[in-house]
Amino acid sequence: MSDLKVDRNAKTLRELTLEKLREAIVQGYFRPGARLVERTLCDELGVSRTVVREVLRHLETEGLVETVARTGPIVARLDPTQVAEIYELRGLLEANAARACAENATPDVIKRLRGIRRKIEAAFAKDAFAEVLTQTEAFYDALFEGAQRSVSLSVVRTLNTRINRLRALTISSTGRGAESNQEMNTLLAAIEKGDGAAAYEASAAHIRRVSELVQQALRRIAEPD
Repeated sequence: MSDLKVDRNAKTLRELTLEKLREAIVQGYFRPGARLVERTLCDELGVSRTVVREVLRHLETEGLVETVARTGPIVARLDPTQVAEIYELRGLLEANAARACAENATPDVIKRLRGIRRKIEAAFAKDAFAEVLTQTEAFYDALFEGAQRSVSLSVVRTLNTRINRLRALTISSTGRGAESNQEMNTLLAAIEKGDGAAAYEASAAHIRRVSELVQQALRRIAEPD
């Protein structure tokens, strides 16, 4: 009877659909404000309307979808004020975590961070931007865990989908890969040295820069064609 055991690693149709639609929004396949018509999505995704409805409801909790009266679900618009608030929160949490990580990191944590950084650099070199997003998220997971900041990490994870959507606006821009790698390697060098103050400042500087780039991108999006 062993062949009847449930494969706990197998993803359900709902999970696969959620991943696909989330990625499409994050990567800009659906633009901010675009209507998400259930029938069209059923055809594009090859799933039932029930699955589409469940996925849209979930994406609304993640801040990627909003429901408008007499219009229905649309891709959530990117409000500059809310975006600034997200980066303000990121700056506070990540800079403090970076300092704590520098002061507390074990050799294993540093090895893990360095390994993830190599993967990010390789992904940038291949213009594999989806992989950049995945590995950047893994880097911050490792940083917060190394800092022993589990509550801060749980807060950041609630924002990860929106943060990745914002990252996707900037990581493919000309020269951003080299710039980002330099910023993050400065941060990692401070962590490796155990220099909490330098790690804090490197993290804060990185957030200030990406916040500036995202706001520039939002202004371009808002400009009429």
